[in-house]
Amino acid sequence: MTPGLSILIVDDEPNIRKTLAIALEAEGHGVLAVSNFKDATAEASRRFFDMALVDLRLGTESGLDLIPALRTTCPWMKIAVITAYAAVDTAVEAMRRGAFDYLPKPFSHDQLILLIDKVAAVRTLEQRVSALQEALNEAAPEADLTSRSAAMQRTLALAQRVADSDATLLIRGESGTGKTVLARAIHSWGRRAGKNFGVISCPSLSADLLESELFGHVRGAFTGALRDQPGKIAACDGGTLFLDEIGDLPLPLQAKLLRVLQEKAYERVGEVETRKADVRIITATAVDLAAAVKAGSCREDLYYRLNVVEILMPPLRERPEDILPLAERLLAFLARQNHRRILNFTDPAKAALHHYPWPGNVRELRNVIERAVLLSTGDSIGPECLPLHLTPAPPPPQVGDLVPLETIEEVHIRQVLAATKSLEKAARVLGLDPATLWRRRKKYGV
Repeated sequence: MTPGLSILIVDDEPNIRKTLAIALEAEGHGVLAVSNFKDATAEASRRFFDMALVDLRLGTESGLDLIPALRTTCPWMKIAVITAYAAVDTAVEAMRRGAFDYLPKPFSHDQLILLIDKVAAVRTLEQRVSALQEALNEAAPEADLTSRSAAMQRTLALAQRVADSDATLLIRGESGTGKTVLARAIHSWGRRAGKNFGVISCPSLSADLLESELFGHVRGAFTGALRDQPGKIAACDGGTLFLDEIGDLPLPLQAKLLRVLQEKAYERVGEVETRKADVRIITATAVDLAAAVKAGSCREDLYYRLNVVEILMPPLRERPEDILPLAERLLAFLARQNHRRILNFTDPAKAALHHYPWPGNVRELRNVIERAVLLSTGDSIGPECLPLHLTPAPPPPQVGDLVPLETIEEVHIRQVLAATKSLEKAARVLGLDPATLWRRRKKYGV
């Protein structure tokens, strides 16, 4: 049954307002009906609404103008426009301004309820995402999928669209980008959320152990098999199994995994009985599986079965707007975890974090922040607490800089020595005898 929604009706016809209110209240929804732009924005600022039904003609005012006004007040509100003057260009303009859907008059009771059910499903998903995000943020800030990056937002939008399906997903991205976090989120957003979510890291196990971990084994199947082991596929029946770095799955196991994907069938190691499991498979890889197919290390038929929907996780260097917000969330979490009172980063530290390319992505960022928390002695983290490769040495002084002459001499001697093949040649270039240059080298520690 659809959970009750809080619905705002905006229509200048009293009969329409009354009819809609009766129909929706009969379905268990809370309804408030108003007739004009001003009352609609006033009520939206005072109360929470899941959705609004907005007539496009409100006397002398346009419902199109009301859409962005309501979205500004209630960003989560789903707005459906209703009108007797349906036209394609009007529908397009309504969607462009932020409408969720479009319902032309006259519409039937079934059409209205179908629209409400659609909104309820989206709002339920959003609430589950929000609850999950809060729980993840408490446990591990790097699991926070909040992003200002357009590329990351596209990734999350695609992930949410396919979350409720049974399609096999392939998440591609560099190491440390959060592929496991995204897989867990997809599971939690879908209809399998109440069932188990299992993880297997393919490179971390030998071929024999990986087969047993996946399919299970029976007692006596091999040395050390002292009892029956159901395996992750059975444990995740009805739920989701995430296979990390699927490119490292050995070829003999690829055929068996393909059978699971095609027939939902498998056998435990050491057993002839065929078993069935309704498990959704999500995989991830940091390598190019298409190239692995050409190289012969990945079966072509398995690749096409895995790659029903491909989701790309952008690396952190392509999400520069996310670096500092994520670093600040990590700082607050790790400072609390280590019982330290550290409030912020200094401006030079922020600049160093922002401009570093982060080849290790979010995982590397967390390690750097944790190190900084442990090394810091004050309320702020400065560049001195960051690894040296994040804060490269300043450029050498130049002639004319406000520095002692001796400093310029040292820089010049170092550069000439680096550019020449012998002490004698460097001495000739500098106009010094070798003994004098030797003493200067000793003085400057070259």
